Amino acid sequence: MGNGWEESAEAWIAAVGERGDWARQHVLDPALLERIAQRRYWRALDVGCGEGRMCRKLQARAIPTVGIDPTAALLERARALDPGGDYRAAGAEALPFADGAFDLVLSCLTLIDIPDFRQALREMVRVLEPGGTLLIANLTSFASTSANGSVRDADGRFLYFPVDRYLEEFPMWVAWKGIRIENWHRPLCAYMGELLHHGLRLVHFDEPAPVGGDAEVAANYRRAPWFLVMEWQKPR
Repeated sequence: MGNGWEESAEAWIAAVGERGDWARQHVLDPALLERIAQRRYWRALDVGCGEGRMCRKLQARAIPTVGIDPTAALLERARALDPGGDYRAAGAEALPFADGAFDLVLSCLTLIDIPDFRQALREMVRVLEPGGTLLIANLTSFASTSANGSVRDADGRFLYFPVDRYLEEFPMWVAWKGIRIENWHRPLCAYMGELLHHGLRLVHFDEPAPVGGDAEVAANYRRAPWFLVMEWQKPR
């Protein structure tokens, strides 16, 4: 059985589109682009680029970018929107690039999709040049413990996030807007431990708050940390 991405690609494209969903527009994009603006990069890799949104954003900032993804339909969409872009079929666990090929590696909401995230991180570190940046956005480990996300009342109002089996690592199927994919929960210590194991230096950590957008939606995103953003540097 696959992870659902091929079957969900059309629904994903419809839900995310070129602008991205609310969370990307008002939480993740501002946080990631603010970090990217702190340095000048000569070549970036977007691991799990999907339909290519972040690749196009990086290229608009004069950063040549390669996007990789294992889902054919998403790559097809990325190439249609950006015919001059560099989009390649590959998985994070076996990146088809030389050691130190990039000074920026971006992983935006991809670690939750990867069964062997430790191998994927080894590969991301391998293709990162000394002194380069590994920029990660992920669901917080609080949010990833439940396939149903938040608990709401009979009128659909947000009540709380359930947290259970936090210290375990396990997959679950999540579904919304016609999308049905397999995600992985891991405790934060699993990610931090693996990144520290590779000798990377943590230079930025945030659980970003929303920027603008509908006030009621933003209030729900302030109730609990939904995303985290980490910036790691590879030793020279």
